[in-house]
Amino acid sequence: MQTIKGPALFLAQFIGADAPFDSWDSITRWAADCGYKGVQVPTNDPRILDLERAVDSQTYRDEFLGIARQNGVEVTELSTHLQGQLVAVHPAYDAGFDAFAPEALRGNPKARQEWAVDQVGKAIRVSRLLGLNAMATFSGALAWPYLYPWPQRAPGLVEAAFDTLASRWRPLLDLAEENGIDICYEIHPGEDLHDGVTYEMFLQRVGNHARANMLYDPSHYVLQQIDYLQNIDIYHDRIRMFHVKDAEFRPNGRQGVYGGYQSWVDRAGRFRSLGDGQVDFGAVFSKLTQYGFDGWAVVEWECALKHPEDGAREGASFVRDHIIRVTPHAFDDFAASSVDPAAINKALGL
Repeated sequence: MQTIKGPALFLAQFIGADAPFDSWDSITRWAADCGYKGVQVPTNDPRILDLERAVDSQTYRDEFLGIARQNGVEVTELSTHLQGQLVAVHPAYDAGFDAFAPEALRGNPKARQEWAVDQVGKAIRVSRLLGLNAMATFSGALAWPYLYPWPQRAPGLVEAAFDTLASRWRPLLDLAEENGIDICYEIHPGEDLHDGVTYEMFLQRVGNHARANMLYDPSHYVLQQIDYLQNIDIYHDRIRMFHVKDAEFRPNGRQGVYGGYQSWVDRAGRFRSLGDGQVDFGAVFSKLTQYGFDGWAVVEWECALKHPEDGAREGASFVRDHIIRVTPHAFDDFAASSVDPAAINKALGL
């Protein structure tokens, strides 16, 4: 067993136009002031990390890491959630996801996908150059519009979607292997990898690739009504990243999992700040510790009610209080004795 590292904070939900959220220097100082030891960094905003410069410039990478250390935090991982989403987009979502790409590529799905693949590849290389060992991402989705089997899906449709998804990711997984980076897919509604079954369908198609791993976030399992603790039992050897995010599911006579097209605050299932939802984090941290998870506990703040800065500050102490400092010995070692074969035989009546 190992002690989980943390607390860390995923910066994506906090980056903005106003200080202290508008620059790498100020946002890392703010995160450290909130009590965080690490930050997980999105790669789509050059104010925080200029991915193009980071690929080519050792000086820039040294400055990037140096500012973080000077301000009291480590870089835990990079994230390509938005670029990973664009690796596979069903045409029904073209307009919605165009905003994730540079303006010049909008309305051109082929160019947008090529850009996304290039971005993910660069983030893999930069992860290695920064001394990291994992990268967070989304899988993208081709089959998601056909989630509910009505009208009946055409035979072979889902299989073709997953074959294509795997073919697009396989070269990136191979690149990740060359660079010693685990690609950690966040298992998430809206992605073709949205539960354990779909993850296994993908894993089979990429030959059980050693770098095709999981970002575990129990909040998404609460909203899908998946057993988030048993999920750790099943996939612990593939869980290489951990988002600490809370959620609650309150079905009623009017709505359930699908949410009735309501806003987040009015949905039966909604995300909450840590400690305000239904996730049993005591059990989650215990299971991850039991299975030897040695990564970071990264707070991802998403809440329909609470102010993000309050959620961030509360989240740091929440994670710190849940991290289990592992014991160096068994609790009953004080009663242990040396091996005595004669005594063992006597005890067994041999």
